[in-house]
Amino acid sequence: MSTMEHIANIHNLEEFQDFDNLEFIAREVVEGFITGLHRSPFHGFSVEFSEHRQYNEGESTRNIDWKLFGRSDRLYVKQFEEETNLRCQLVIDNSSSMMFPYEKGKAIQFNKLAFSVYCSAAIIYMMRRQRDASGLTVFTKQVDFHIEPRLSSVHLDLIYSELSKLLKAENAQMKRSTNAVEVLHQIAENIHKRSLVVIFSDMIETAEPESIYQALQHLRYNKHEVVLFHVSDKKLETELTFSSRPHRFIDLETGEQIKLKPQEVKREYARLMKQSTEALKLKCGQYHIDVIEADINEDFRHVLQAYLIKRGKLG
Repeated sequence: MSTMEHIANIHNLEEFQDFDNLEFIAREVVEGFITGLHRSPFHGFSVEFSEHRQYNEGESTRNIDWKLFGRSDRLYVKQFEEETNLRCQLVIDNSSSMMFPYEKGKAIQFNKLAFSVYCSAAIIYMMRRQRDASGLTVFTKQVDFHIEPRLSSVHLDLIYSELSKLLKAENAQMKRSTNAVEVLHQIAENIHKRSLVVIFSDMIETAEPESIYQALQHLRYNKHEVVLFHVSDKKLETELTFSSRPHRFIDLETGEQIKLKPQEVKREYARLMKQSTEALKLKCGQYHIDVIEADINEDFRHVLQAYLIKRGKLG
């Protein structure tokens, strides 16, 4: 089996760690995903990811793609590179809690951060394919890296390089907390043009929930579209699926430890986690922010499909 065939058949993002070219992975994933959409009930969205846009009545017919019209019986206009429809700012939480699940001494980790990186790389490729600009922000307690959306190849190479750094085991740090409230307010103030802000975070934050909601609302107040990928390991973090023996749980951001039998607290823990998630969805719904549940154990194509549907709303 060729490398491209191998990538096309991958359903679990963990398997991508056999490859070290993030842009190549993104391209093969997206192209394969789009090919699948052509064969599915979602084929109508595929035009979002070609170099076309829907023809608007009254505009010039000069750039209509008549060959595409012959195949689809719909009018689409050829879209050129300078016609950037959308600016997308990807925002990635790089706090230590995003390193979960973490196994000490293991050279390659597949965790919430890695999942976020691969999904972000795929979204960047989607944006590039439709001639839209991408930017990247990585944060912990402060903004650690920020570059505004652009479309040039040099710019995108820099973004892929920064994303690749997040996957390197030597860059992983424990006891690294986050300050999402301050960072999101800062992002809202610093993005001057209307953008699609795509956030990858587990939303584990010591601040009061209302402060987080206000920071998200700030982005919407400044006329940005916001998509929040709520990243989690549902099996372990939400359902507390561990064996019945005693376990020592370590807070990756503070180092605090607690020893207990998961089965003794599982029911109450699951109730509280569900309550927290529902509150997040309710508040975000009130602010017209889309929340996408991103379970790192699921087929990543479900995550991309959710993004694709959101992108279709904005087109």
